[in-house]
Amino acid sequence: MKTLLFGANGQVGTELQRLWQGGELVSVPRSQCDLWDPEALRRTIRQCAPAVILNAAAYTAVDRAETETEACFASNAIAPGVMAEEAEKLGALLVHYSTDYVFDGEKNAPYTEADAVNPQNQYGRSKVAGEQAIQATGTRYLIFRTSWVFSPSGTNFVKTMLRLAGERDRLRVVSDQVGAPTSAAAIARATARVCRKDEIATGLYHMTAEGSVAWSGLAEEIFRQAKFERAPVVEPIGTAEYPTPAKRPKNSRLSNDKFATTFGFRLPEWREELAETLATLLPAPATKSAK
Repeated sequence: MKTLLFGANGQVGTELQRLWQGGELVSVPRSQCDLWDPEALRRTIRQCAPAVILNAAAYTAVDRAETETEACFASNAIAPGVMAEEAEKLGALLVHYSTDYVFDGEKNAPYTEADAVNPQNQYGRSKVAGEQAIQATGTRYLIFRTSWVFSPSGTNFVKTMLRLAGERDRLRVVSDQVGAPTSAAAIARATARVCRKDEIATGLYHMTAEGSVAWSGLAEEIFRQAKFERAPVVEPIGTAEYPTPAKRPKNSRLSNDKFATTFGFRLPEWREELAETLATLLPAPATKSAK
């Protein structure tokens, strides 16, 4: 089975390349196929003629998206629609990743797939548009909404906290936004496991790590697991004390019940995923030589 991967250099794309076990995987970095060029995208898909298309490519600069709206929608809305159109012609399965930011964060419980979307920023709006463009084609698709992605590669909260730990004694971190930190490795493993099934129940699913935490709690857990001799003091603050161009949802919790019922498993708890990532990012402890 031939699989075509877009976004090979991103966090999820890097892990998909490392962990994929589904036959031949053809990776397409952005330098070889501009997502802003629909015709080039169509040619790439037609030349490869894959059975599965993995779209791990996305515009993820949430704050810049407020002003770079055209670029954001080109990558997150138009390109997935083109992929879906070509997948439908080939009879291929399209796997696409979306986000918790499609919701407004006002619900007091985890969001389900049946909840109405109401994005509060341009990034979230672009991801909703991408979901809708895929669904409108009638192709076979899996849309996985995930959240707070981290990994040893790319730019993410975990790596930022590790860097700041060596620069500051105190960190002010938002405490009233809650979600499920989810590792790119767990996302890749779950995707591969689902795609290896003989019969795949296509559709829209939430796929995040188990459990939830505020950003401030995540920072504290990073420092606890890292076992720094002198970790920064985490000072919890409200969202209003840390204004950003793009509004973030306060509740980013997604229910994974539909995913678990359909596919028979859940992703690991977020602390477990964090420990795996830190083991890669941090140097191994020195061992004493034998006398």
